[in-house]
Amino acid sequence: MRWALVKVCLAVTTMVVAAFAIPLGLVVQEMARDRAFSNAERHAAGMGPTLSITTDRAQLTRAVATSAAGADGRMAVHLPAVGGKPPLRIGERRAGPRQVAAARKQGRARTTAVPGGYALLQPFGLSSGEIAVVEIHVPESEVGKGVTTAWLVLAGVGVALIIGSVAVADGLGVRMVQPARRLVEAAYDLGEGKLSARVPEEGPNELRLAAVAFNSMADQVVQLLAGERELAADLSHRLRTPLTVLRLNAASLGDGPAAEQTRTAVERLEREVDTIIRTARDARPRTAVGVHTGPGAGCDAAEVIRERMEFWSALAEDEGREARVAGVETPVRLPVARADLVAALDALLGNVFRHTREGTAFAVDVHSGEDAVIVLVSDAGGGIADPEAALARGGSGSAAGATGSTGLGLDIVRRLTESTGGDVRIGRSVLGGTEVRLWVPRPYQGRGELRARPRNSRRRVCGVRRQSRLRRVLGWARSSPRP
Repeated sequence: MRWALVKVCLAVTTMVVAAFAIPLGLVVQEMARDRAFSNAERHAAGMGPTLSITTDRAQLTRAVATSAAGADGRMAVHLPAVGGKPPLRIGERRAGPRQVAAARKQGRARTTAVPGGYALLQPFGLSSGEIAVVEIHVPESEVGKGVTTAWLVLAGVGVALIIGSVAVADGLGVRMVQPARRLVEAAYDLGEGKLSARVPEEGPNELRLAAVAFNSMADQVVQLLAGERELAADLSHRLRTPLTVLRLNAASLGDGPAAEQTRTAVERLEREVDTIIRTARDARPRTAVGVHTGPGAGCDAAEVIRERMEFWSALAEDEGREARVAGVETPVRLPVARADLVAALDALLGNVFRHTREGTAFAVDVHSGEDAVIVLVSDAGGGIADPEAALARGGSGSAAGATGSTGLGLDIVRRLTESTGGDVRIGRSVLGGTEVRLWVPRPYQGRGELRARPRNSRRRVCGVRRQSRLRRVLGWARSSPRP
């Protein structure tokens, strides 16, 4: 906007200066020309009385020499043949005989171009009735005298006007752009989770109104988030009573694997509820769920998967399910928080136990590439009829045809992968059931920090050829259409 105002003002001022300066310069040039020829006519008129009295060569020569133009060598007198005397020419002639004859014939002054300038030919009548012609030479420098100075003055004035107008336009542009820039910066800060971002209410009236609206919106967002945190904390706190009852009942189950597993699950559930309460009451926002950008950030996905599969394998053994895990022998670093990855894996594995019959096999496979990590959670169940609806928040329960589901499990997984720049796909697994594929870009070093690759950078990171190679290796491309 600032440059636009400067360019508009520059164009307008330049046109105005050109519209006035060029005609004014031409007028000055014409005035200088008229002044030069008027002076020449005045010098020529000075010889008129002398020619009317005498045609004697000596007297005319003395008269020419005593005149200002004659002293400079710019005057000449052309006398016709009078009384049997031959034509006479006094002074330095520059005009040709034809031009002189034409002026004598016309009987009025005329101007003709000669080498070095112009010649003014002024006819005068003699006492004998003949016509004499006085020639005044007007140099080129005399015609253009003062014109160059006038053009330079006009150019200087024009440049000063243009610079002044640009400075004024730039000042106005700064006055308009700075509030707009502050509004943009505040919008970015608010989008990054800096809820204290506000805009000074200054500048033009429209931008002041925009700043007032933005500040009002930011205040409303803070209030809504505070209300949501309090609501989440209150709802989570209400779970403490049934959790206490479960913990007491679990303590009375005695010994045994099932009892120990139940007590472990209750303790973990109680810890999760406490974490939810603390997180909900924490006023610091999280701008990107699961993404960490500090040195040593993220977690070892292989370790987390081994731990969660060990937890779920006990329940799988009780239900007669075959559980398989592969690709977790070596560390696999991901730019996500450990707790978020645990929640995502538990959501996927919990869906397997919740929505498939007992005895249904499942598997977790990890494929680590140079630029990305792919985690496959597959089962031998009936599959998902509408994968696209299953990935919609709150829609997985109806998509899977299951009851008692909130539909938020797959949404947790989707948000986790998208926060790293990856994605989630649902397709048909080699076991015959559902396959949930998590594509997560590998972290890279940037400015001394371990950072996740930016979102929407999948094509930029791997390229089409590398994506195809990964899909062929995993045998997934043809059997798992992207939702």
